[in-house]
Amino acid sequence: MSFDKQTPPPHNNRKRLIQRIAILLLLIVVGVGIYFGTQLWGVFAKTGKPLKKSTWRTEKVVLEEKDPFTVLLIGTDQRSTDPNNWRSDVLILAAVNPKTKSIKLISIPRDFYVKIANTEVRTKINAAAAYGRMKGIGEVENIRQTVENIFHVPIDYYAKVNFQGFEDLVDALGGVDVNVKQRFKQRAIGGKMIVFEPGPRHLNGSEALAYVRNRKSFAEGDFARNERQREVISQLIDKMTSIDGVTKFNEVTKAVGNNFDHSFHFKEIPSLIKTYREIPKEKIETVTFEAYPKMYARSGSVVIIPKTEIQRLSQILHQQLEYKPDDDMINKTEGEEMEPPANR
Repeated sequence: MSFDKQTPPPHNNRKRLIQRIAILLLLIVVGVGIYFGTQLWGVFAKTGKPLKKSTWRTEKVVLEEKDPFTVLLIGTDQRSTDPNNWRSDVLILAAVNPKTKSIKLISIPRDFYVKIANTEVRTKINAAAAYGRMKGIGEVENIRQTVENIFHVPIDYYAKVNFQGFEDLVDALGGVDVNVKQRFKQRAIGGKMIVFEPGPRHLNGSEALAYVRNRKSFAEGDFARNERQREVISQLIDKMTSIDGVTKFNEVTKAVGNNFDHSFHFKEIPSLIKTYREIPKEKIETVTFEAYPKMYARSGSVVIIPKTEIQRLSQILHQQLEYKPDDDMINKTEGEEMEPPANR
């Protein structure tokens, strides 16, 4: 049985949530450098894992020359004790144009039903990492190619944060204060059951992660979870950019160094910081779906996005990046209209 959301979610709330998640990841990789300066370069150099030039580009981008570029922001369910087994829990594609001083963001649903790169498999996009691992291509590289094939744009860089990184960052910044709307229980990653009672509560990293992950206890499902994520992420952004964040330099850098990966070369960091500083907040735009995705309850709730909608988003990205994809590349990857999986 399928069900189509007749009433779209509150787009303003959704837009703000996506922006906060993306801004948080960008702050971790770039914005922290604005406040802490060159002391963080060693951390960036240690975690940097450069990507090879995208097959969708004829020439590699040069940040110093203000070339438009893309960053794939990846939030994973990986724990630091299990580095070889993870899936993408959050995928946000950021298209940055230093010339127009603007960023466009597209949030990619984790249950988006797609053809996985380097396979004939059609499944949720959050499985792309596992197939990349099985094929020997690499988790990030296979996610990258899957997203490139969908939107017909190059992915130039990535930034990845895992659950342990989220916990460590919350702890490094002294925890967060939330207002629990209703009683619910959620098992923490380590196995402990955490009970949330209605009312104000101060959360540590483990509790905050459990708080933002629960969706089954609420009738609103993802929408209620998104609201809790917004509540926590907005506090983290405020703390990261405050004097309090600066005074906790050592704790923050430890969280960054242990739990974040990115593909920027340390020599690119000054240009990246300069670009980020020059972009006003009002020019960080979330591109939302006009044709709201259909969700299918069978086979684990997959999301089908109409092909026409994907093409519309692709055109927006092409314009933002001042980019024209090669026709042969498009023909190789142009997919058919996706159909929901059959009942099992």
